[in-house]
Amino acid sequence: MIERIISPIDGSVYLERELLGGGIVDALVERGKEAQLDWKCVPIEERSEICRRFVEIMVEQKEELGAEITHMMGRPVRYSTNEIVGMADRAFKMIDMAQSALADIQLDVKDGFSRFIRREPLGLIFAIVPWNYPYLTAINTLVPAIMAGNSVLLKHSPQTMLCAERLYSAFHEAGLMEGVFQYLHVDIDDTKRIIESPLVDFVAFTGSVAVGHEIQRAVADRFIGVGLELGGKDAAYVRADANLAHAVENVIDGVMFNSGQSCCAVERIYVHADVYDEFVASAVELTNTYVLGNPLEAQTTIGPMVRASSADFVRSQIAEAVTNGAKALIDESLFPLSEAGTPFFAPQLLVDVDHSMRIMTEESFGPVAGIMKVHSDEEAVRLMNDSAFGLTASIWTSDAESALRLGD
Repeated sequence: MIERIISPIDGSVYLERELLGGGIVDALVERGKEAQLDWKCVPIEERSEICRRFVEIMVEQKEELGAEITHMMGRPVRYSTNEIVGMADRAFKMIDMAQSALADIQLDVKDGFSRFIRREPLGLIFAIVPWNYPYLTAINTLVPAIMAGNSVLLKHSPQTMLCAERLYSAFHEAGLMEGVFQYLHVDIDDTKRIIESPLVDFVAFTGSVAVGHEIQRAVADRFIGVGLELGGKDAAYVRADANLAHAVENVIDGVMFNSGQSCCAVERIYVHADVYDEFVASAVELTNTYVLGNPLEAQTTIGPMVRASSADFVRSQIAEAVTNGAKALIDESLFPLSEAGTPFFAPQLLVDVDHSMRIMTEESFGPVAGIMKVHSDEEAVRLMNDSAFGLTASIWTSDAESALRLGD
């Protein structure tokens, strides 16, 4: 079977790869398991040197890697290289902390005993990562797992499968032991087989809630750990004492960046009544400055969503909300590329929304947010917590003590 990356820029085939068959998949799993037995014996200082070199190699290629991200998932090229820089910063921090984080825990002295708790690697880690931040989400598992003495088998999203190959090449060039990091392009059935394999010791997944449930069911009989970062409907609360210009700039960026396709994108906004009108007016003014266009062009600040079906899903949420009384504030004619049936989607803000509307309760994963007026901290907290999801939230205020209290 052939898997294709369809670029959201123009619908062209950017890359195609043949999916692996079951026999090859089984061999890769066995190879990873065997390699880990040797890798865990490698001193952490040597692991650190290899991982640091891997990151340096990735950074040396940041322009090329950034352009590939743009072609594969549509992020404006002016921002794409930033992911490689952010990935490097995160990776270096994890490498630097590994020595102390993985050290033995010394227990109280007892005559005749040397007492400690030793952290042991788990074994073979199966990582399933998404397209929206194809390197950052991968590095969250790769570096800590390898630094801890594990081996990793990576399945990247079909939309960004080239990223898996780039990661592999950089680790290979850095001198990583063969078999410690491998990637594979496989279908859903083989993915499930790997999850259920007795040779896999941990599954890390970033993606949808529905698939997260399936993964948890698949490992239920095996007593292995899973790390799941799933969907969200992240909330922002702007208090009356907030620095409003700062709040508008950053909250709206949180809504719109990466066309709203961020794990921790702001998807619903609650604003205190005292500053509500000013916030909404400034938010609309800022949103109207975005440039929707070809993400390969330098002036573009918001690119297409990853596929037309994703954009049309968000359009359906907005249409339903408007039918039920919401008001859309952004004039789509300012974004002429936006058209139903295409991945190009005009950013949107809505008011007169409530929690009976999907736009306030169901993940959108697009450049849209509803804005609600609240009259107290208590009302804001109640509405923020009125969600089936839990991922991130933000509180915008000049009072740090109140922010911490509300955060709790």
